[in-house]
Amino acid sequence: MTGHDQSPEEELVAVEHAASRLAERFPRIPRDRIEQLVRERHEEFSGAPVRDFVPVLVEHDVKRQLASETGGASA
Repeated sequence: MTGHDQSPEEELVAVEHAASRLAERFPRIPRDRIEQLVRERHEEFSGAPVRDFVPVLVEHDVKRQLASETGGASA
């Protein structure tokens, strides 16, 4: 635990930053597709009681999905 529970606004900012990092890592994937995947994955965590790691988990899951779709190539 970090000792600091992030606010819902901080979580959304962190998720948006994750989408930006993914867009940089996967430049051949349209940004709107990445944002859609990030939104969908984020919604799946809506009932999670512990929120601190949700943005990291969202980014990890979407990165794995995009890598799978592109044959592992990220650039």
